[in-house]
Amino acid sequence: MKIFIADKIAIEGIEFLKRIDGLEIDFSPGLDIQDACNHIQDCDAVIVRSATSIKGPILDAATRLKVIGRAGIGVDNIDVETATEKGVVVLNTPDANATTTAELAVAHMMSLCRHLPSADRSVRGGEWERSKFLGAELTGKTLGVIGFGTIGRIFASRGLGLNMKVIAHDPFVCADVFAKCGVKSKDLDELLSQSDIVSLHCPLMEKTQGLINAERIALMKPGSRLLNCARGGLIDETALYQALQSGHLAGAALDVYDNEPPKDSPLLQLDNVVFTPHLGASTEEAQVAVGVEISKQIATFLQKGEAINAINLPRISSENALKLRPYQELADKLSRVLAKMISGPVSKLEVRLTGKIAGYDSHPIAVSALAGLLNQYLSVPVNQVNALKLAHRQGISLEEARSEETHGYVSVLSLKAHLSDTTITVSGTLFDDRHPRLVKINRYELEAPLNGNFLCTRHKDEPGVVGAIGAALSQANINITNMQVGTANGLAMAIAVIGISELLDDQTLASIEQIPAINKVMQISI
Repeated sequence: MKIFIADKIAIEGIEFLKRIDGLEIDFSPGLDIQDACNHIQDCDAVIVRSATSIKGPILDAATRLKVIGRAGIGVDNIDVETATEKGVVVLNTPDANATTTAELAVAHMMSLCRHLPSADRSVRGGEWERSKFLGAELTGKTLGVIGFGTIGRIFASRGLGLNMKVIAHDPFVCADVFAKCGVKSKDLDELLSQSDIVSLHCPLMEKTQGLINAERIALMKPGSRLLNCARGGLIDETALYQALQSGHLAGAALDVYDNEPPKDSPLLQLDNVVFTPHLGASTEEAQVAVGVEISKQIATFLQKGEAINAINLPRISSENALKLRPYQELADKLSRVLAKMISGPVSKLEVRLTGKIAGYDSHPIAVSALAGLLNQYLSVPVNQVNALKLAHRQGISLEEARSEETHGYVSVLSLKAHLSDTTITVSGTLFDDRHPRLVKINRYELEAPLNGNFLCTRHKDEPGVVGAIGAALSQANINITNMQVGTANGLAMAIAVIGISELLDDQTLASIEQIPAINKVMQISI
C-alpha cells in the first residue's frame, strides 16, 4: 500500500513508516496541484499538515484513497464532506500538539497584558517610556475559555495556576467535566459579558464561522482582551478592528487569520494587537509528536482497519473496537442475506441488539449492517464512513434498538427491513464469539453457518422436497456441505438453508426452481 506524504512532517514519522513491511512511502512535499494529483492518484493514504489542501481536483484524482491523515488538529484544508461521501476516513491528531498550542495562548495572554512586543520595539529604538506601557495583572481576573476540548482544558488549568477565575463554554461537554477541572460552565453570552480575557479554542465549522461578531463583541466588557490561537474565521475581523480602534477592547492577540498571511488586514495598522504567524504547533516537541502520531494512526488503519481519531466516524477506543468487530462482521453477513430477500425499495432498516450484546455501542454495528445492505445495490463502495449519507440519499432511515432479554442465545443481532407493504427480518448470533450463525428468518428458526455458498429456499412443508433438491444438486455434481430446515407454527411453508460446494449455474438453479413444492429459491455467497 502506498502513502503520499504531501507536506513536511518530522523525520521520525517518516522513518517509522519506512520500517513497516508492505508500505511504500512517497515523500513529496510542496507540489503544485497538478503534480499532487499525479502523486495521489494511486495512493491508499495521504498525510498533510496545513499547506496542502485535499479538496477539489486533488481529492477527485484520489481514486484509490482510503484514508487522509492530518498531522495536527484542524481539518479546514480537507473537504471532509466529499471525503465522507467517497468513503474516505479522515484522521487528525487532536492531542499531540495540545500542550504546545495551549502554552502559546498563555504566552499571548501575558504578552498582550504587559505590552511586551511594543515595549521591546521601544527599547530597541532607544526609548525609555515606562509609563507608556502600563499593563494589567492576571491574578484575580476572569478568564473565559470558549471551547473545552483538550487544548481548552490545558489552557484553563494554566489560568487556574495563575490564580485566575476561569469560566468556560462548550455545548458538547458535560457539566461534570467542567466541575472536575475546577471551571464554571457558562452560556456564551454570559462568558463574554463576565470575562476580562476571552480565549478561543474551538474548531472552525459552519456553526462557529464568525462566532465572535459585532453583536458578541458588544457584549464583552469594556477594556477586555481577546485571544485566538485556534482557527482563522472564528472572529469577524472587521468587527474586531472597529472594537479595537474605538477602545471598547483593550487589545487582541492573534495567531490565526481569515487569510494567511494577513497582508492587507487593517488590523496590522493597530498597536494594540499582538501577531504571530500561526505558531500554535511550532515547537520541536510538537512537530515530532504530530508527525509520529499521524504516522502510527495511518499505519494502524491500513494494517488493522482501526480508525483512531477519525473525524468522520464515531470515536471508538481500541478495546471496544476489538469487541465490536466480530458483531460488525456478523451484521455485514446478515445484511447480505437480507438483501437477497428484498424485492422493493427499503424505507427503514431496524437493527436490534438482544442479550449480552445489548451492552455494546449499537451504532457501529448498525452502520455496518446498513453498509452491507447498500453495497448490494449501489455501484459506489459503501463503508462505515459514507453509509449514513448514502442511505439518506436513498430515503432509508436507520433505527437502533437494544434489549437485555435473551431467547435461547447469549446474544442475538436482528436486522429488519421495512418495505412499502411488508417487513423482512433476519437474525444471527456468534458461537464462541467468533463463528457467525444464521438463527432466524422472519418466524422460521434454524441454525446455519454464515459462510461460503448456500441455497435458501421457501417451500411447502411436505415430504420429499429436500430429497428432490439433493437429487438436482447431485445431477450437477454439487456437494451439500450442511443443511438446516426451519418451520414455524401455523404456517404451511418451511424454509431450508443448504450449504453447497460451489455456486450453481443458471440451468441447475432453474431445475430446482421447477420443483413443484418450491415457492422461491436463491443462492448466496458470503
